Amino acid sequence: MISKRFLNNAGMLLLLLMASTVSNAHAVFPEKTWEEIPAAMQTASCLQAQTKAQHLLEQQASTALLFIRDGRVLFSYGRTDVPGIVESARKSILSMLYGKYVENATIDLDQTLAQLGIDDVGGLLDSEKQARVRDLLTARSGVFHAAANTGDDLSNAPARGSQIPGNYFLYNNWDFNVAGTVLENATHKSVYQLFDEDIAQALQLQDFQLSAQKKFGDTSKSRHLPYHFLLSTRDMARLGYLALHQGKWNGRQLIPADWMQKTTSMFTPSSAMHPATTAARQIGYGYMWWVLEEPATSPLYQAYMAWGLHGQYILVIPKLNMVIAHQRKVPVDGKWDVPKVSRQAFFHVASTLAGACQQ
Repeated sequence: MISKRFLNNAGMLLLLLMASTVSNAHAVFPEKTWEEIPAAMQTASCLQAQTKAQHLLEQQASTALLFIRDGRVLFSYGRTDVPGIVESARKSILSMLYGKYVENATIDLDQTLAQLGIDDVGGLLDSEKQARVRDLLTARSGVFHAAANTGDDLSNAPARGSQIPGNYFLYNNWDFNVAGTVLENATHKSVYQLFDEDIAQALQLQDFQLSAQKKFGDTSKSRHLPYHFLLSTRDMARLGYLALHQGKWNGRQLIPADWMQKTTSMFTPSSAMHPATTAARQIGYGYMWWVLEEPATSPLYQAYMAWGLHGQYILVIPKLNMVIAHQRKVPVDGKWDVPKVSRQAFFHVASTLAGACQQ
C-alpha cells in the first residue's frame, strides 16, 4: 500500500519537475532569426508605450532599435539588419572576450605592463608601467598617454605620473586599446578572430562579417589601435541576451558566469569618477561595462550597458529579462561631427518600453 506521505512527496517532486520544465522552456534563444511576440499577445499599455517610443525615436538621430523580452522581439524600429560602427560599445565586447582567457589562466589580471613588455610612442614612465591588466579594464591605469583615437576624457587628465595605478578613474581610450593588445598578445589571435570563434559563430550572428572588421587610428600618437566593430542592431541584441544569461547560450557556457557577474557589477561608482562632468552622469562602471545607478522604483534598476559615443547602446535589464539594443549609424556622408542620441534620450525610450511592457 502506498502511503499518503509518499504520494505527497511524489506530487511535490512532480510539481518541481514541471516548474523546471516551464523555466527551461521560458528561456527562449533565437536560432537563425529572432521570434516575435504578436501584437495580439501584448497588453494595451505596452502597445501604447511602443507608439510613444516610435515617436520619441523619430525625434532623435536614431537608426534602429530592437526591444527583446524573454528572448523574443517585442518592438523594433528602423533597419535592424544594417551593420554600423558601435564605437565604444566595443569595450564591453572585449570584456566578454576576456572571460575565457582569465579563467584558463592565459591572462593574469595582476600582471603589470612592465611584465608584459607594453610600451608606446615616446615611452611610458616607470610608474605607469606598474599598471596592471585589471587597471586597464576598470579605467584606473593612471596612464595618461594619448590614445590613437579620440572620444574620451584625456583632456581632463592630471599630469602624467601623478596618480598611482589602480587609484584614479579616468575614461581614457588608451587603457581600452592596450587591453586589446594584451588579449591579442596572450592568445596570438586578433580580437576579431577571437570574437568570431568564441562568440559570433555560437550566437549565429546574422549580419557579422569577419572580413569587414578592421582597426584604424592615429599611429603617430599610439601604437595601440582601437578594435572597432561593425555590428547590426539585431546582432547587438544577441550579445546583450548572452550577457543577460550570464554568458550561457542555449545550454553552452561561452563566457564564465562568474566573470559576467564580476564585470557587469559596480566597481567604480560615479562619485569616484573624474572629471566632475563624468561623475555628474550618475552612471557607475564595472569592467568595461557601464552600470546604471537607478533607484529601485525605476524600470532600469540594476541594469548595465555597453555605450558608444554617438548613441550605440546595448542595455541589459536582468530584473525584467529584457535587452534593448540601439544603433546610431556613423559616419553620415563621411562626417563624424553629427548629432548624437544622448543617454538621457535613450533612457527615456528604454524606460517607456520597459516600464509598460513587463508582462
